[in-house]
Amino acid sequence: MASALIPKTWPFDSRLLPETACVVGGSVRDALLERQADYLDLDFVLPDGAVAIASAIARRYRVGFVVLDADNQIARAVFDQATIDFAQQVGPTLETDLQRRDFTINAIAYHPQSDRLIDPLNGIADLRQQTLRMVSRENLAEDPLRLLRAYRQAAQLGFTIDSNTRRTIRELAPLLKTIAAERIRHELDALLSQTNGAACFQMAWQDGLLTTWLPHLTDAHAKQLAALDKALANLPQIPGYRNLLYSWKDAVPAGHYRSWIKAARLSCLLPPDEEAANRWLTRLKYSRSEGQAIFRVLQTQPYLERMAEQGGDLSRSDQFFLFKTAGNSFPAVSLVALAMDMPTSSVVDLVERYQTHDDPIAHPVPLVSGKDLMRLLNLKSGPQIGQLLSAIENAQAQGQLISADDALIWAKEWFLKQEEPSA
Repeated sequence: MASALIPKTWPFDSRLLPETACVVGGSVRDALLERQADYLDLDFVLPDGAVAIASAIARRYRVGFVVLDADNQIARAVFDQATIDFAQQVGPTLETDLQRRDFTINAIAYHPQSDRLIDPLNGIADLRQQTLRMVSRENLAEDPLRLLRAYRQAAQLGFTIDSNTRRTIRELAPLLKTIAAERIRHELDALLSQTNGAACFQMAWQDGLLTTWLPHLTDAHAKQLAALDKALANLPQIPGYRNLLYSWKDAVPAGHYRSWIKAARLSCLLPPDEEAANRWLTRLKYSRSEGQAIFRVLQTQPYLERMAEQGGDLSRSDQFFLFKTAGNSFPAVSLVALAMDMPTSSVVDLVERYQTHDDPIAHPVPLVSGKDLMRLLNLKSGPQIGQLLSAIENAQAQGQLISADDALIWAKEWFLKQEEPSA
């Protein structure tokens, strides 16, 4: 496993770096916390020549290279299992650069040439105390997104936010209205994707950070998030289920936080009516496909409520339409069901059906198409074909039809009955 503090595990020869180069930021913090990651993400600070050095290393290893910010001299080299950023030092010294960072635990540098840690703000002591402490009020005000990031990092690391830092965050909270929606959305996604993110999300809400972006939140939303956290802490032991909850990739752009846990939580945070919910998702720049995936979770609510009323039981037909309504969003639906205190065995049965790819209820195959019916009955496209397809689907859901031949015979009989003159 590669580490920010073990140069021999890096994807390039550290001797290609100038004597003054240092690793900084989250990768140093995570290495000191022994947090393992399959993908290495390093940030280097250099007094000068950052773009030129990044370019030279990328050429040497024939990997991707991009200038991220020409004015501030920031560039990136992209290896198969690592992303390496090179940035120009801000200020006359490394210590000056570190003084401009958000929290002390992110203001620790590692000098590979001397194998030495540089910690002018006592970030290592805060790591030991599991405390998130601001470097300065001015640094938080300079980029107000850091206010929300505090809660995300507290959730990610399991740390406590220092009381003075939290008080300052409350005072600066109104500044978040100046931040671009895309950046807010990214931090919200990161926070809601953490296993214990709901507790820190509630703290952020209580501290006034979400007043501008989620003005509709109430105590009921907080209770729903807490119930989801409880469900996550007590997931049933179903093979592959946890991986299933982290498999939301089809609707989510690369680089975003991809998990059905996030989708389930977002479904609990939407405004009560669909139009307002759509406006909220659009305002925060969620894609159309992401919005649809989250709405599918909400649309299964009638089936989940019926399931709760019936002690966890659902008819074959209700299961059929629950799966049809949920579609690929079913992993999030299953988590919401657990949060509603459904009998675990009932949710396990549904998850196992979903994981069985040829299950006729969870993954039904349409028995006939509209064209099949038009040929059979010599009809043109129209409402009657739609009604007939819906009737066939209902019969299939109830287990009355299992093959295309059955469906065509049934359809012909159904059609003839509809055509019979009324008495």
